[in-house]
Formats: sequence, structure tokens, C-alpha cells
Amino acid sequence: MNYKSLIAKTLMPYVNLSEAEIAALLENPPKADLGDSAFPCFNLAKIQHKSPVVIAQELAASVTANLPDYLQTVKSTGPYVNFFYNQAYFISENIKEINTAAAHYGQNDTGKGQTVLLEYSSPNIAKPFHVGHAFTTILGASLARLYESQGYKVVRLNHLGDYGTQFGKLIVAYEKWGDEAALQKDPINELLRIYVKFHQEAKKDPSLETAARSKFKNLEDGKEYETKLWQRFKDLSLVEFNRIYRRLHVDFDCWNGESFYSNLIPAVVEDLRSKHLLEESEGAQVVRLDEENLPPCLVLKSDGTTIYASRDLAAIMYRYKRWHFAKNIYVVGIPQALHFKQVFAVLKKAGYDFADNCVHVGFGLVKFPDAKFSTREGKVVLLEDLLNEAVNKTAEIIRANNAERQQEMSEAEIAQTAEKIGVSAIMYIFQKSGRERDIVFDWQEILSFEGDSGPYLQYTYSRAQSILHKAYNIPATEPLPATDTADAAAINAAAVQGLNLNESTYALVKELAKYSEALTLAVKQNEPFVVTRCLNSICRAFNRFYTNTPILKAADAEKRVLLAVCRATVQVLANGMQMLGMDTVDRM
Repeated sequence: MNYKSLIAKTLMPYVNLSEAEIAALLENPPKADLGDSAFPCFNLAKIQHKSPVVIAQELAASVTANLPDYLQTVKSTGPYVNFFYNQAYFISENIKEINTAAAHYGQNDTGKGQTVLLEYSSPNIAKPFHVGHAFTTILGASLARLYESQGYKVVRLNHLGDYGTQFGKLIVAYEKWGDEAALQKDPINELLRIYVKFHQEAKKDPSLETAARSKFKNLEDGKEYETKLWQRFKDLSLVEFNRIYRRLHVDFDCWNGESFYSNLIPAVVEDLRSKHLLEESEGAQVVRLDEENLPPCLVLKSDGTTIYASRDLAAIMYRYKRWHFAKNIYVVGIPQALHFKQVFAVLKKAGYDFADNCVHVGFGLVKFPDAKFSTREGKVVLLEDLLNEAVNKTAEIIRANNAERQQEMSEAEIAQTAEKIGVSAIMYIFQKSGRERDIVFDWQEILSFEGDSGPYLQYTYSRAQSILHKAYNIPATEPLPATDTADAAAINAAAVQGLNLNESTYALVKELAKYSEALTLAVKQNEPFVVTRCLNSICRAFNRFYTNTPILKAADAEKRVLLAVCRATVQVLANGMQMLGMDTVDRM
């Protein structure tokens, strides 16, 4: 239930502001004794030529005279109007809304009829999938789900790094040092080995770089030999990538890589030339962006070969023609910020207004306390190794916990549960903070069953599920029954009003009610972190509720309400974890 909207509608008859303007001004009071929501009257003072304190007093009196059901009381405190919700009404309406909407709770159709393109992951062909790819992959997949929750049609794009001079280097390396048997047995590691070997040897023999540029030029020109080798490297890489994507619950609608747009670049170059935007600079072709205080954007190298910018320009123009996007979002690291500013500025300068709908969503770095990684040097931390490490460590924790609790879980169940917890823990760590912050891996923090972690969310979900299964006397392996008529009848304002529910029950429902707004804000800011923060607050509130409330020992009428609150908690946590690409577990 949107209480900001309710309050705004209540205030509209008394102030000369729209519903949206009032809702935007509403604040969350810093202390519970100041109510649940507050309206500042400073802006009205300028319009009404009165003291904001006087305006607050008048508004509080006017609303109190016609107090709606959803409010308990309204008070003025200095220049603020403080609204205290009717707790029974708030609990009943929100719990009914959550449990009725179920898996759809929090979703809306704000973006109906609009298409959003999301480009993420985009690994380089013939290189292993390392942890550096995890940030864009996990972040992009979550953003795709979030946009869909708001009614947008989402097109997931994997702009594969399958073009560029590095493929000339790889072809040269394969010719000189390639092991065909090793390539067939373990293709990615063999390709990585020879790629690293190339850079080691090129330091001693600069002619290798010249040979590599020549091979890439042949590839651009469509020469059969280079094209066949390139296609083979690409096919082998996709088998590897898809295994990782399945494990992360990630998929794509379009796999067009850089090579797909190669044939479209001449038309883009001609378009820029016809608009007198291309200039020669040391033999290369550039577009000057002095008016944007940006350095020139390189479109063609001096030897006529293409570069990232030329391929991205062609890709954007193709995508707009095909999808007429409302947004074209690039989930790419912060170091590429200048590149995207230049590309978007070139489009704008060329007269394409859809450049304004192109957005770069940057993110930070992945760090390890005692390691750095570089593909060129061969120092890589493979994502699959990281996932396996998380799963193995989780399995050890589960075995230890089971022994302590004398709980029996089969090795098969331990393995399945550890996979869900371990992989989800990695998914969470990439979304637990603002995306522009760097991530430093700390296994103790990542796999903690307490605090700000993926396992903590799963543990809370499992705890709430356990209460419901015990209440209905149903094994954890069997599904819970749907809400019955008696349950529904118990969750109404009149029934709840007569119960002596403690403050932690109301506090939990307040956190659950914030979920819808969290989804909307996450999309607005392109920040899944907003959802992780919301879910973590729900978990803390639930565990306080669990500690302070004897749910299963409560009287029948009260128990029905408390179980409905548990059910709503399970639902919101399940919905939120699904948005983040995480799995739920019924027991840990």
C-alpha cells in the first residue's frame, strides 16, 4: 500500500500542490515518537506568507477534523505535520496486499510499452571467464529483472568481445605455439596459455605485434583462413561461457558481438563524413568534441582498421533502428566512462537525439587482499574457481552446523544446499553496496550467516519457512497450503485492532511495505543495492520479531495474524532474492 500517495491525497484539499509534489516532500521522521511520516511546511510558507509552524498547526487540525481510517492521529511539531498510522489498519492492509499479490508483489506497469536494452557481461572470446566479468554479469542480470518488474520490455544483450587486434595476436600465437591436442581437451586454458605466451615473446620480438595487426586486417577483410580460426575460437569459448551463465541463472536475448557490426561501420563513417564531422589527425579519423570538453573520439585508426568507438556507434544505430529503445543501458566498468561520453557525444553531434537515451552504468573494481590479476600476464582469478571455493566452504559450514545441532542432512542435500548458498553469496557480494564501490573479497564476511550477507537473507527466509511448516505440521520438503478463508478473515483492521501485537510486529510490516518503493528506486538509480539494503532491513526486523514474539504459542486469533506476517516475510524475501538472482533454501 502506497502511504505516500494516501497522505498526498489527504493533504491536497488544503494545499496548492499536486499529489506528486506532496509525495516528493514527505520525509521519514528520525525518531519513532515523531510518527511514521512527516510533511515539511517550509515551501508552503513562501506561498501562503505564513510561518511554517502556523501552517503545520492548521494542516494538522484540518486533517484531524476529517481523520481517514488509515491514520491514528496527526500532530504538528514545529514546521512539520507528523502522521501516525493506524497500526491495525497498516498491518492488515499491507499483509493482505503482499499475500494476495504473492510473486507479483512490488511489481507495476510503469514502463508498459517501452523497451529497455541492457548490455552486460560481454566477455572476450578465447579468454577465461574471470571474476572481472562477474560484476557486469550479475549487476546487468539483476537490472534486467528489475526493469521487467516495472513493466518494461527488456532485451538482454551480450556484446561479445569477438573482434579487435587481440585476435590477430591469438592467430599468430596459435600458429607458433598452439597445441592441437590441448586445444581439443581444454580449449580455454590452451588459448589463454598461448595468449600469455604471445605477450611474453612480443617484449623480446616487436615484429610479432606487426604480424598480429596484419592477421587482424585479414580477418576484417574476410580472409578465409583467419575467419575459420576466429570462428573456431569463438565456438569453443561460448561452450565455456554458457556453463557459467547457467550456474548464475543468467541468459540473453541477443548475442551479437563486435564482429556483427563490422559491416555496418562503413555506413556510419560515411554518415559522419557527409556531415563534415570527421577530421584527419596523424593519419587517423576523429570527431572533435571540444564543445563538450572531451578529447577527440577516434573512429578509424591510421591503417583504416576499426576501434571500439566505431563499433559502438554502429551498434547503437543498429539497435535504435531495430528496437526503438526508450533506454539503451551499458553495464560496463567505470574506467570506460570517457569512452561512452565520447560515443554518446558523437551521436548527439551527428543529430541523433536517441543519444540522450543511452546510459552508462558504471561499477567499481574487484580486489583480493593478496592478489591482482591480468589476462596478459596470466594472473587471473577464474570465476568458476571462485564459485567452487564458495560452495566448498559453505558445505564445510553446513556439516559443522549439522553436527552441532544433531541435524541429519544427506550428502546430496548438503551439496545441493551448498551450491545455492555459495553461489548466492557471490551474487550478493556484488550487489551489497553501491555499484561504484570496489569489492574486496573476505570469505568470513561473504559466507557469514549473520549480518550483511547472502547467507543471512537465506537463513532468515529458512527460519520464517520453518515457523510456517511447524504451525501447519508439514515437513520442510512439502509445499505450504494456500491462505484459507479463516486466515483471510483474521487479517482485517477490526480483527487486528483487538489484538495485543507487540511493536516488533508493526516494525516488521513497515519494512515489508518498503519493498515496492525499493524496486522503483532501484530502477530509477540503476542500483540493485537499494533492494539488498531493503531485504537486509527486513531480515533484521524479522529476527527481532522472532525473538520478541512467541508465535507458535500465541492465542488462535493472534497466531493467525502472526503467521500471516511470517508468510508475507517469506514472500517478500523470495521475491527480492529472485530479483537479485539468488536462490532460496528451506533449511540450512
